[in-house]
Formats: sequence, structure tokens, C-alpha cells
Amino acid sequence: MSTTGVSEQLAEWLIDFQTQDEAEPWLQEIRSAAFFRFTDLGFPTTHNEEWRFTNVAPIARTNFRNVLSAPSVIPEAARKHLAKYAPQDHPFVALNTAFLNGVTVHQIPAGAIVEDPIEINYEVADQAGPPAFHPRTLLIIGADAHCTIVERYSGSGRYLTNAVTEVVCGDRAVVDHYRVQQESLQAFHIGTLQAKLGRSANFSTHNISLGAALARFDTGAVLSEGTEAVINGLYIVGGTQHVDNHTVIDHAMPHGASHELYKGILDGQAHAVFNGRIIVRPDAQKTDSKQTNKNLVLSDDAVIDTKPELQIHADDVRCTHGATIGQLDAESMFYLQSRGIGKSDARSLLTYAFAQDIVDRIKVQSLRDSLERSLFEKFHDH
Repeated sequence: MSTTGVSEQLAEWLIDFQTQDEAEPWLQEIRSAAFFRFTDLGFPTTHNEEWRFTNVAPIARTNFRNVLSAPSVIPEAARKHLAKYAPQDHPFVALNTAFLNGVTVHQIPAGAIVEDPIEINYEVADQAGPPAFHPRTLLIIGADAHCTIVERYSGSGRYLTNAVTEVVCGDRAVVDHYRVQQESLQAFHIGTLQAKLGRSANFSTHNISLGAALARFDTGAVLSEGTEAVINGLYIVGGTQHVDNHTVIDHAMPHGASHELYKGILDGQAHAVFNGRIIVRPDAQKTDSKQTNKNLVLSDDAVIDTKPELQIHADDVRCTHGATIGQLDAESMFYLQSRGIGKSDARSLLTYAFAQDIVDRIKVQSLRDSLERSLFEKFHDH
């Protein structure tokens, strides 16, 4: 994209930024700083190491119409946390913050036990534009509180969803989080989740990515002393879909544990990227961390770029990582076919079994049921 083209695009974003309703002074200051940060950064290119395999030029050159939600009355507690955790050096986070109007805030009091899942649904209806949406979610979970949160993203038509979720877990809190991306296959989806986890907190997040023409998701968690974090993901892409998952698990204090499992299924000419980084700080002795990325490639034209990373600055730790890329097992295919199962059905069964490992870890029954239906339909179509 030419320099002139980039300048013209930034000018369009500036006009939309300036036509927003004025916010409270403290929020307006956050938005203004973020927009100037975005103009400094610009849209990332493949020359940026973090975006080497994901070309966002189709987003950068599209003249999106920013859909501005009505300003929400933000709880005072949000003021302490909003825009404090998601990395502002991420250009799309800066862009989201610049258009920060309505914020979905869920605050769970200390010691509360919330039985039913908290559902957060962001759905885009087909409309002219194409539109750009910037959903912002802030989850504040008090000490010793227990809760389950389900975020869903879906829509129809061509649009951009640029979402940011910040999670603050108090000491000893137990949080089970799910994020399901089932956007239109004409849509773009950029998402960021950043979690700050208190002492001895137990946090799990499951990132399911099925839709969008181009999807990129960054998951980050900073662990305190004795924190346990589970970071799981499942991505299934076909046709010309592109999905990119970046994770950063930051062990900042001792006695933390993290377990990460991402599984991907690729078909057609799809392209998937996985970049998982585990950081163990100098003070984070007795860290126990395991990271695994497994990929099932169903087509000769599908491509996976996987890069697990360990950055260890402490000596008394136990850390492992690994990645695998494979195809359907020929012996298993033969076994199923020898028992009268057709080749197509055998392929579907084995593919489903590969994904089932992640689905079985989902504790919300209604979500698990709906995902099983989606997967069955997806694999049955192959």
C-alpha cells in the first residue's frame, strides 16, 4: 500500500475519531492518547516480526464506517482498570481504545459464587458500509469469587470486529472463560484478551476460532505467586481462511503453573499461524509450565506456521514446549474402512476425534453441545 494510500486511510479514521461524542475528561484523555498511538504505529505489516505471517493489508485498505455505540455510564471501578492491561503498543488495541465508547463491564464481588455462566454476545447484522466495530469488555473478579464467562462473536456480511477484553482476577479467584469466534466468512476479526491474575488465582480460557476470512487473536496472562492458568484453543479453517493465534504467558512471580494446549485443523488452501511465548521472570522460581500445539492438515495446499518459544530467566523451573503437524493416520483410516465405514465418514470421524479433545474440556454444557453440533456439520460437509 502506498504512503499516500496509508495517509488517506489514516485521515478517514481521524474523521471518524473526531466525530465521536465527547466523553468524560478522563476517558477522552485515554481515547486521544490511544488514537495518537495508533497514528504513530499505523497498521502492522509483514515486516513486523509479530505479524510476519499475517497480512492485514485487506483491512488497512478498506474504507470502514466506524459504528459508534452509545457512550455507557462506566462504573467507578472501571476507571481504575480500563485500558491498564491490554498492550497499547498493539496497533489494533490502540485503535479499539481510540473508539472506546460503550464498554461491557462485569464486576463480581469478592467471595461471590456465580452459578450460571455470564453470556456476552457480540453479533453483527449485515449492513452497508462496510462497518467496523470495536467491542470492549472489562471483567473485574473479586478475591475468592467464582464465575464462568462466555464471549461469542458472530455476524453476517463483510465487516471488521476489533475486540479487546481485559480481565482482572483477585487473589484466589476461580474464573472459567470461553471465547467463541464464529464470524461471517467475509468478515475480519482481530481480538485481544489480556488477564492480570492475582495470587493463587485459578484462571482458564478456551479460545475457539471457526469463522472469519482473516482472524488474529492475542491472548496474554500475567501470573502472580501461586497462580494457575490454563490457556486452550481450537482453530478450524478451510477454503482460503487465515487464522493467527499469538499467546504470551508471563510468569512474573514464583510457584506459578501454566498449561497450554492449542489444536488446529486445516483444509483447502487455509493458512494458520501459532506463536506461543512463555516468559519466566528472574523471581519466578518453582514455575511449572507446559505448552503444546498440535495441527492436523487435511490438504496438500494448507499451510501452518508454528513457533513455540520459551524465555526463561530463572533456574529452578520446569518448562516444556512442543509442536506437531500431521495428517490423518492411514492405519486408523484403514481400520474404520475395513469395518464398513466409508472413506468420507471415516475422515470425518477421525477429524472430529482430534477436535474432541478440546471440546471435552469445556464445562458449560450448552456451549459444548452447540460446538459439537457445529463441528459435526462442518466435518460432515467435507
